[in-house]
Amino acid sequence: MTTQVTVARNSQTGTINHEDYSLYSSMSEEELIDMAIEQSLTEGSAEQTAAKTAAREQAVPSEPHYSQNFYLYPWQRHAAQSGGQTSSSGSPSGVWRRYDGTLFKRPQPEAPDPVESAIKGGDENALLAMIKSGKNLAQPNKDGWLPLHEAAYYGQEGCMKLLQKSYPGTIDQRTLQEETPLYLATNKGHLECVISLLQAGAEPDIANKVRETPLYKACERKNVEAVRILLQYNADANHRCNRGWTALHEAVGQNDLEVIDLLVKGGAKVESANCYGITSLFVAAESGHLESLRYLAKCGAEINTQASDKASALYEASKNGHENIVEFLLSQGADANKTNKDGLLPIHIASKKGYLEIVKMLLPVTSRTRIKRSGISPLHLAAEHNRDDVLEELMDAGFDVNAFLSEERARLYEDRRTTVLYFAIANNNIYAAELLLEAGANPNVDLINPLLISIRHGNVKIMKLLLDYGANINAYIASHPTTFPATIMFSMKYLVLLKFLMDMGCDANSCFQCNYGCGPHPAAEVRRDRYNDPLVKKQSNPVQFCEMVSTPEMSRWAGPIIDVLLDYVGNVQLCSQLKEHIDSYEGWVNIKKKAELPRPLAHLCRIKVRTVIGKDRIPLIDSLPLPGRLIRYLQYDFTH
Repeated sequence: MTTQVTVARNSQTGTINHEDYSLYSSMSEEELIDMAIEQSLTEGSAEQTAAKTAAREQAVPSEPHYSQNFYLYPWQRHAAQSGGQTSSSGSPSGVWRRYDGTLFKRPQPEAPDPVESAIKGGDENALLAMIKSGKNLAQPNKDGWLPLHEAAYYGQEGCMKLLQKSYPGTIDQRTLQEETPLYLATNKGHLECVISLLQAGAEPDIANKVRETPLYKACERKNVEAVRILLQYNADANHRCNRGWTALHEAVGQNDLEVIDLLVKGGAKVESANCYGITSLFVAAESGHLESLRYLAKCGAEINTQASDKASALYEASKNGHENIVEFLLSQGADANKTNKDGLLPIHIASKKGYLEIVKMLLPVTSRTRIKRSGISPLHLAAEHNRDDVLEELMDAGFDVNAFLSEERARLYEDRRTTVLYFAIANNNIYAAELLLEAGANPNVDLINPLLISIRHGNVKIMKLLLDYGANINAYIASHPTTFPATIMFSMKYLVLLKFLMDMGCDANSCFQCNYGCGPHPAAEVRRDRYNDPLVKKQSNPVQFCEMVSTPEMSRWAGPIIDVLLDYVGNVQLCSQLKEHIDSYEGWVNIKKKAELPRPLAHLCRIKVRTVIGKDRIPLIDSLPLPGRLIRYLQYDFTH
């Protein structure tokens, strides 16, 4: 049984308005009852209601602020505009609906503080009257602010002087954030208040909670006059904030030459460093502020300054691409052979970031011996980050395309890559790969042959490019031994690539040379290979082809793989495991027939001719003086 409560009725018809119904439709019965009781207690006679309505209309602004956090229905908006009073339809006073449908009452604004109002308006008479009446204006509020802080903040010099005279002991009192009136006046740029406070004896070097002084804040605000005034009153130009940052650091960061000049003449030390060992000159170089840098250099600042991580100003300028800064530093004798904590030189970081013009400037002044000692060539970084223009510039300058990563740096990469070419192949960068190969890069040096990476990417263009420049088509991985080429292992799931490799002369015979033959095969313990999806054995014995294709992840590919490989071998014997695997799929009957001995004579002749030609010349079959039909047969072209 449900309780029915009439919430609001039209004064003429006595029926519930549609809008009112929509407003309360989501409320529970208990909420409706509570609201009805509240209304019955608060509503009076018609005259009283009219009087209340008139009073509210006078008190509420004509354009109330609507919070963006709440949705207002039209009738709610109307109620707010008319003061939030009970509408003619009976809507409750001040009720608002949130997005989730719940109702709330809007909080009433707090009455303004008369002291703050007087200070904001600069009403010295009102303030004096309060003091004479015995009101204590030296009592801090919940944030630790005194009326003196308020006067300094709002720039009311007259009020500030009155308060300071009446309460002289409060001139340097701090807020909860440890901000003095002088700090607040400086922060807001009220110079008259700054001068007045200093003349009254305010201490200029009292810092806030993060140890920033008024002088530091004036530099941050680029307020030249405030800096000048504070220095005249002996403000400490070398005070450090909690990061060890001085006013000079801040002024250089702002690239404000006038302030910098004032500070230096006021005793600021140009070699002062923050907690990270960063000097003002370092800040100028890092930020690209040439004018500040020139000034500091003229003042004798150390050009070869280094931060705590050993990064030099030249290194940071090169890192951030500031060409004009690099040029100036080099002209002043900056050492391009200072390394950071990772052993990298400015030319390394410029190559990594791709700043060609900076690389050109650094080339003549960078020691090749120091580069070699770093264990990494700028070529590596240019190739790793696809900086082709930098790569070309470095190659033109004579950098070795076969430079290796040091053992320590190679260990940072899971695949233990060492060559520049590997980085280019790993990025699928055909242009860079071709540049390097044409310049003599060796494609057969890395632990994992770059050809295997191109197979994983499925990039036939790079595969062909590598093979044209002598990449080993029968590449193996020493750390993951197999009895058949790793090129086959990497292409097993991509039959088009597998066939391409077979056409190019890859060794397929090794796949059918099983140690166990027709005998039983022992179960192999397996683990996942980091470099490929197939599973490989835990023991150090090389993995055989039959073991590889029999794993759960490869079993469904076994038949098609064997089918492709059989086209490139002569009379071979399938081991018992391969036979058993082929027999387990009815759709692979034709593969079993293809493997039956002896193989067709024409096929055997094709294999023999390809063997005589040799795998290195197989890609050149097209150029041999042979009939076209025979060439197509040798190439396994069955389209004609």
